[in-house]
Amino acid sequence: MKLILFALAALFGLTLAAPAAAKGADPLFASPDPIQITIKAPLSYLTRNRNAQTPVGGVLVDPAGQTLPISLQLRGITRRTSEICDFPPLRVDFTAPPPATSVFAGQKKLKLVTHCRNSASFQQYVLLEYAAYRLYNVLTPRSFQVRLATITYQGDDGRTIVQRPGFFIEELKDVARRNGTTETHAPPRIELAELNAADAARYALFQHMIANHDWSMRAGPVGDECCHNAKLIGPRGSGTVIPIPYDFDYSGLVGAPYATPPDQLKINDVKQRFYRGYCSHNAYALAAAQQMRAAQPQMLATLSQIPGLDPRTQQRAANYLGGFFADIATDATVGSKILNRCLGG
Repeated sequence: MKLILFALAALFGLTLAAPAAAKGADPLFASPDPIQITIKAPLSYLTRNRNAQTPVGGVLVDPAGQTLPISLQLRGITRRTSEICDFPPLRVDFTAPPPATSVFAGQKKLKLVTHCRNSASFQQYVLLEYAAYRLYNVLTPRSFQVRLATITYQGDDGRTIVQRPGFFIEELKDVARRNGTTETHAPPRIELAELNAADAARYALFQHMIANHDWSMRAGPVGDECCHNAKLIGPRGSGTVIPIPYDFDYSGLVGAPYATPPDQLKINDVKQRFYRGYCSHNAYALAAAQQMRAAQPQMLATLSQIPGLDPRTQQRAANYLGGFFADIATDATVGSKILNRCLGG
């Protein structure tokens, strides 16, 4: 068994543990440094009309002062509603190719995670969710890259509405390209045997670390495509599909006040961890735990380096992750505290 785990750990180290700043990264995601931009558009129309399906035109002023034509469209489900968020999440489409001199060169459309509400605490939630993406980047290039921004939002009259942090999320096709593969064209549900076991095990253990329960790497919501808060890359086949997590605002690490755990899990708080990995992947989960133990200093350093994250927020998050690292301190504790809750196929 030890020889198997050693081989699996070596596999993780060789193929999965490289940092996300991989070769071929677009300019927007080539640096972790925050950028400052301005978005000017009829934003009051979008905030008042949460069911609007039609994009609105506007401009984005990039860090170099170049004005780029864009259209904005509402996206999301929970955070799109006015009952939850004062300001909705957006999709930014570039209606003309950004020039080569812009940090947005090569981009066509991007998801923008916004601040939801204006209070200082909600700005911290944005930064914690951004941190979750960066933590997964530490473990594998098979992850969404993100770029933090300070965004000045202006109405179409040029008056400033608010300035708040947000972040852009890499397009899936670019994640696939960086990793030498393509997007997966999947039905509403895929078979367990199609998942790459090492990637699926790491995915599940990471979600357990941040106590995120709002996902499925095999199926989408009823009537929707696969998958729920997961995207897939790689050709379909036996063990070839790679699940990539996104959307972490319902996690215990972030702790957004509107987040609630799924009823079917019968847990009382989103901060309560509940492992949902598959028993058939347990050997790979042990290897993933070994990788995460080795990466603990880098992961905690990444958390401490998030610009704008309040020191108290950072310390609470580090303490929260500390509970997970205690649970994976040895292979024995991984088995007794986590893997004993694994799921069948």
